[in-house]
Amino acid sequence: MKLTQRLAINYLKIKFRLLAILSKRQAAEKAFELFCTPQYRHKKNLPAKFLEAETLSTQFETYQLAGYRWNKGAPRKLLIIHGFESSVVNYEHLIDPLVKINYEVLAFDAPAHGRSSGSKIDLLIFKRFIQHIHEKFGPVDAFIAHSFGGLALSLALEEMKQEETNKVVLIAPLTESTTSMDLFFEYLGLGDPVRTRFMHIILERSGQPAAWYSIRRAIPALRAEVLWVHDEDDLLTPLSDALKVKEDQHENIRFVITRGLGHRRIYRDAEVRSKIISFLDPGIPTG
Repeated sequence: MKLTQRLAINYLKIKFRLLAILSKRQAAEKAFELFCTPQYRHKKNLPAKFLEAETLSTQFETYQLAGYRWNKGAPRKLLIIHGFESSVVNYEHLIDPLVKINYEVLAFDAPAHGRSSGSKIDLLIFKRFIQHIHEKFGPVDAFIAHSFGGLALSLALEEMKQEETNKVVLIAPLTESTTSMDLFFEYLGLGDPVRTRFMHIILERSGQPAAWYSIRRAIPALRAEVLWVHDEDDLLTPLSDALKVKEDQHENIRFVITRGLGHRRIYRDAEVRSKIISFLDPGIPTG
């Protein structure tokens, strides 16, 4: 970690600890605002494959969304969904294999990410963003979602018309929102009183407790066939959460457990890519 990053982290910790002394409610509100604010936005030069794409733009609520499309008019449509502080440009390596098995490929930066507008996003905005793309550019037959995007997709699909022929690929999904909150509070060094108020803010604003935002809770409503890929060494979305879903023995979910890939290298791995393509088109042998 760079010195400037360490200094920024220490500054945040001191700031929130002082704020918590003055007002735990205010500290919780500021913590929630920070929780919903990506600290990194991927806006580097577009990879070659994205320069070849048809560029798309759509208004969603107060956001202007930037998107891309390949192989328009193919019989099946697939949507790529990135995670928090990420961008669809990180999935360049999937485009050609997906086009090869005759998918129309759609990829949009979520609000407050990449080349889309906005500075803040929460899980419900992310959910509605997915539903908007499905309604405007779909219907979408298959989805590939990573991390935070996987949880948002699960919540979106709960409310969407589904077919048993739909396919969903979850790569290192955030299985339980409370896990990310645990990591966030540990990162800031904030105690239970602020956390309690933070959880109350979520309940006030969304009408549901934080624990409701859970793939394990939502996934029984999914009719689609699901490929769930997770790594043993994932420190951001721990395998232990995913294994609880595995223990539930849903007939429509196939799990692939990897080792040594962590949270981000997993979606770039050649063997994982091969399994994804084979799942999306059973006529393709697994490499």
